[in-house]
Amino acid sequence: MLSTVSPNTDLASFHDHLKKSTRVLALLGAGLSASSGLPTFRGKGGLWRTHDAMLLATPEAFDEDPALVWQFYGHRRHMSLNAQPNPAHYALARLAEKMPGFQALSQNVDGLSPRANHPPGQLQLLHGSLFDVKCVDQTKCGYIEINYEDPIVPALAMPTGVDPTTDEARDAANNPKSHDISDINTALPKVEIKDLPFCPKCSQHLLRPGVVWFGEALPKKVLNNVDAYMRDGKIDMIMVIGTGAKVYPASSFIGDARELGAKVCVVNMDANDRPPGGWQEGDWFFEGDAAELLPKMLEPVIGKRY
Repeated sequence: MLSTVSPNTDLASFHDHLKKSTRVLALLGAGLSASSGLPTFRGKGGLWRTHDAMLLATPEAFDEDPALVWQFYGHRRHMSLNAQPNPAHYALARLAEKMPGFQALSQNVDGLSPRANHPPGQLQLLHGSLFDVKCVDQTKCGYIEINYEDPIVPALAMPTGVDPTTDEARDAANNPKSHDISDINTALPKVEIKDLPFCPKCSQHLLRPGVVWFGEALPKKVLNNVDAYMRDGKIDMIMVIGTGAKVYPASSFIGDARELGAKVCVVNMDANDRPPGGWQEGDWFFEGDAAELLPKMLEPVIGKRY
């Protein structure tokens, strides 16, 4: 039976609880980076060009067409590197500095939380990172590197560079998508497999993005870190920020935190969003952009300037 409890929307009561809290968990989703201009590629309309982006995020897609998958991820890397952390990323990083018992579980792969100087020991990347790159053969080779090169190889360069003095450049200025690889009217460059990133260790296999694709297990080390945090005692609150948290294991973290005494605070643009299992007494819901809301919500701990 669905709960009939309504969430609290009073900022003062949230502040009171936050000031008394020592152990706070945050579950972060794509909505955290919305103000940084990054698309989610999820749900209805989650297309990259004419491709369902979620179907590109699979080992099977990479086996079938590694060039197409690398073009998709090369574009995502390019967008993320040209985006900037927003006030929500910085507010959470500051909270981690001020509250040793704060732990963030991020479903994002965009690298913006690390670039906001979020302490790495208090940030668990559930789905990996666009900037971790690894050999496809993790059994025999096992090579992994952190790589911020853009493009990662010349063949994956974004076709956006034009001479600013030409008619082509003036056309591009008036039609910003005319040289955007995500625009279906821009032809994808033909990329040969030999021009994709290859493993420098074994020289036999392709490198692949170090993200967790559909059908793959979450990183064991990250899950062990989450389990250790959960075993460490009472949790005062779990904040669910920019995510519907409907998919396992994200949904399970909320229930686990509740069992440890946590109240739930949801921050999301969707007015109909609710945690798995519905609302309980003492929960909060704040509707809106996390970049605008979080600095005000966390102000009692992080201060007005950070």
